[in-house]
Amino acid sequence: MTLQQALDPERRAALLGVKLRALVCDAFAATDAESLPFSGGAAMVVGASAYVLLDENHERSLGRALAWAQARPVDELHVLAEAGTEVLARRAGLFAFPVSVWRVEGRALIRAEPAPPAQPEAPPGDVESLAELLRAAGLQVVAEHGEIVGELFGLVVARIVVDDDSRSGVEAEPRLEVGVGRHDREAFALLHGDLPAAEALAAVVSSVAQHRRPGGDNHPLNRLAGQRWLRDLVRREPSLVGLSSLEPADAPLRPLGVKDPSAAIGVGCDPSGASVVAAFSTGIDLDVVPAAADARLMHAPGARLLVVLPERDAHAVTYRLASSLRDPA
Repeated sequence: MTLQQALDPERRAALLGVKLRALVCDAFAATDAESLPFSGGAAMVVGASAYVLLDENHERSLGRALAWAQARPVDELHVLAEAGTEVLARRAGLFAFPVSVWRVEGRALIRAEPAPPAQPEAPPGDVESLAELLRAAGLQVVAEHGEIVGELFGLVVARIVVDDDSRSGVEAEPRLEVGVGRHDREAFALLHGDLPAAEALAAVVSSVAQHRRPGGDNHPLNRLAGQRWLRDLVRREPSLVGLSSLEPADAPLRPLGVKDPSAAIGVGCDPSGASVVAAFSTGIDLDVVPAAADARLMHAPGARLLVVLPERDAHAVTYRLASSLRDPA
């Protein structure tokens, strides 16, 4: 942990504000800057220009910065960050609202070059027998981010793992890991590592299914990965959003864990056969629109783009961000 991270939030925000002011004054010879509150960093307005310094979750924070800027009478946004600037620049280029991205190097600002579009990761081959185990247990088999996983109403409860050890020269044998999240999988392996794969899978599915079901109790297992549950619902009934088919697809950024609220992605077709990319989200995720547009760039740049939310979560800020894309969602 750095000294800055160890500071209390109020002191940390004050230091970030000083840092942003110094960077902007040096780079843009700005005067009469007005510092304003910004969650997860610092922000200021100089005339008709907004400046935001990101302090956390850099690659996933463009939506937050844009939402902040669009709520103010400014004509352009400058986003400053010490990491993730290539992805930020790629996403910024998908918006009609003028956004410049700068990498912070000491006291200097370097204009960020956009990263190339993300590429889907190929799933492992020769795992059909284990994938069939997942299906037999009543799970939806999903190929995502180079892995094969088994989902119960969008919650990953098992994954097929192929260890990569190029030094040995021996092709690794795929195996099944069961449990919700990395820690749960590790604990289950320690306690029940001698169980046959089918029995281990059945035990976990039975335990999770007690709570993970439509209309189930208010249990943590029923609250995790809501965006993936929404995607699973539409996969089963694509007509809910005017589609004829939908399949899960990679997001441009790999999820950070089972509690990561970032959008789940799907690709499909409408009844006319036209390609559609959809991003699924629950709660108020300000980065769902940048993630959705980035996913369209990744999978089908000319496709129609949908952002799918529960009605209670369809906030005006999401509509505003969606309409400000060069090719609106």
